[in-house]
Amino acid sequence: MRVRPGRSSRPRTRTRPKHDDAVDGFVFAVDRGRYTVEVGDDAPVTAMRARELGRKSVVVGDRVSLVGDTSGAAGALARIVRIAERTSVLRRTADDDDTTPEGRLERVVVANADQLVIVSSLSDPPPRTGFIDRCLVAAYDADIDPLLCLTKADLAGPDEVLGYYAELDLPHVLVRPDSDLTAVRERLADRVSVLVGHSGVGKSTLVNRLVPDADRAVGVVSAIGRGRHTSTSAVALRLPGVPGWIIDTPGVRSFGLAHVSAESLLHGFPDLVEGTVDCPPNCEHTPTEAECALDAWVAAGNADPRRLASYRRLLASRAGADTEN
Repeated sequence: MRVRPGRSSRPRTRTRPKHDDAVDGFVFAVDRGRYTVEVGDDAPVTAMRARELGRKSVVVGDRVSLVGDTSGAAGALARIVRIAERTSVLRRTADDDDTTPEGRLERVVVANADQLVIVSSLSDPPPRTGFIDRCLVAAYDADIDPLLCLTKADLAGPDEVLGYYAELDLPHVLVRPDSDLTAVRERLADRVSVLVGHSGVGKSTLVNRLVPDADRAVGVVSAIGRGRHTSTSAVALRLPGVPGWIIDTPGVRSFGLAHVSAESLLHGFPDLVEGTVDCPPNCEHTPTEAECALDAWVAAGNADPRRLASYRRLLASRAGADTEN
């Protein structure tokens, strides 16, 4: 006859250890559940997430606390027990093929960045202002300063692209294959900067020039004008000679904004904000809104008509009705 054991008189507790001996570090690489963390001037530490973190994700740029073997020796494995409060979170909504019954997945690109470097080539492949607009919206939504980096400036001039953003006073740098990168380094100094861009725009080439030891894979542009993915994972790299980090991300073909509210979306178009003052309450700013004041604002020469068209495309794409250009 089986006898069920009686209940223990010892109550279950949810008290977690305080880990007062934990050491602080900076996550600069993530690979299949293993995190590479910089801890002071010591050797990089390989770590895993501790169970007490629950479902909290750890991404490149996170500042964390570690316990266990933090020697950095071969085969050593530490545990991440705390994630410091993030100062910023750059997100993007995943592609349409990464959907769930609840909708498109939201992905955290990096944490704690304070500058978003939007890398776009001026030729081969040509610049896509729709993608740049999306990145600007994501930057403003995350409270991250944007910087436009125009590569392959030896193949085409920047006037058309810069003219499109003339009303924004958007900071920018030009990069040629043989150009001095002093201006770029000055923009990156003392900051954590994340680089995003389409594949083939020269992002990894730029990273290799800024950090010669990075050895990031470099690809070519296909016959249809699209870049091939070369970087496969985000990685943070310390800038040599100047304080600061750059975070290289995989080349992306889309930068979804379904996680951004319609109100925040407008903040990515500061040249249009003032034009909405005369709009009726709850105006959706779509072409079907007869009383939307944005059309008159643009017609009066206060903003580029292409900017309004881009804004309305993004409004439509939030519902999955359109794609970026």
